[in-house]
Amino acid sequence: MVINLRKVFNVPGEILPIDVSVALADITDIHGYDFASPVVIRGQAFNRAGIVKLKFTTEFTLKLICDRCLEEFERSYVYDFEHVVVKSLASDNDEYIVADNESIDLKEIAISDLLLQLPSKILCNEDCKGLCTACGCNLNESQCDCFSS
Repeated sequence: MVINLRKVFNVPGEILPIDVSVALADITDIHGYDFASPVVIRGQAFNRAGIVKLKFTTEFTLKLICDRCLEEFERSYVYDFEHVVVKSLASDNDEYIVADNESIDLKEIAISDLLLQLPSKILCNEDCKGLCTACGCNLNESQCDCFSS
């Protein structure tokens, strides 16, 4: 989903509202993540004193498996992001987004941002007890006698 920022770059004070969704069909190829909802992107691109910024929020739900108890669950996430957008750069700089031909791929930017934000350890809840290492029972649901003596 490419958005053109030509007017934003050329008119100080210009604001381009953003309210789009990335359909489930467009995010099925992201390995390791199973999206339960589209990714909703809301925000704006704006020009303040000649500096173009992109500010947006992503909202989505993932189908996950707990790293401790292996139970499946869904969790919703909301993340805020902000970037400075430039027409070109003289050298490599990860702090800015370069708008080739004054356009950016909002889907690519948003998905990349949210994947970097997701936690590396996925738990169904903070106090998940996990599985018994001897018999494999889910210690959140029942108590085994494997280590009681």
